[in-house]
Amino acid sequence: MLKQCRSLLSRSLQSAKWGDGFESRAAYSTALQDFAATGNANGRVFAPYTIYKGKASLSISPVLPTFVKMDSDIGGLKVNCRGSMMLTFCPAIGERKYDWEQRQKFALSPTEVGSLISMGAHDASEFFHDPSMKSSNAGQVSKKLCIKALDGGNGYLISLTVTNNILKSNERFNIPVTTAEFAVLKTACSFALPHIMGWDRLTNQSPKGIKGSPSKVNSKQHFDLEWDR
Repeated sequence: MLKQCRSLLSRSLQSAKWGDGFESRAAYSTALQDFAATGNANGRVFAPYTIYKGKASLSISPVLPTFVKMDSDIGGLKVNCRGSMMLTFCPAIGERKYDWEQRQKFALSPTEVGSLISMGAHDASEFFHDPSMKSSNAGQVSKKLCIKALDGGNGYLISLTVTNNILKSNERFNIPVTTAEFAVLKTACSFALPHIMGWDRLTNQSPKGIKGSPSKVNSKQHFDLEWDR
């Protein structure tokens, strides 16, 4: 079964078109090696949705929230750090090659995810992130994400601009996506939204579990933050 899955994945990727237009070149990455090594799916799974274009690639994946134990008689967990949908942009360095070292990331909050999900065929959304906002260091490093519908309603343009006034640099990524690719992005965000809010833990909990020992909490975040390389 694993051989068949690998064969199908290999054939589908080989048959993808790698032009500079709107051809669908989306690929999925899963932890097949871990599955083969352990014989089960208990290990970590990596399944970003990636769109490859001629000048850059765009990946999207959920970053789950972290929890801490509550100091109360009833026990339980509460959200310590909220989750997000992480967008990762990589510039192209040749045909079918992308520079992971020069990646830039943008973390959509639950509310920003809601803005993306609610976009129509002629809408536009703009998000601005500055880790030093409302401080004396505001504007030193900032990121602006723009999503706008293309004329004719046949797709969208997703643009990320990263301004670093310390290094005197300005990076820009432009990713044209088809209507089908954008529909996948919206559907994936809709599915992941309760999970990045921590509501999947809320709805799956049992009274017995709350009164007893809470689930073990990972103190270390396994995903890179938006402002890390």
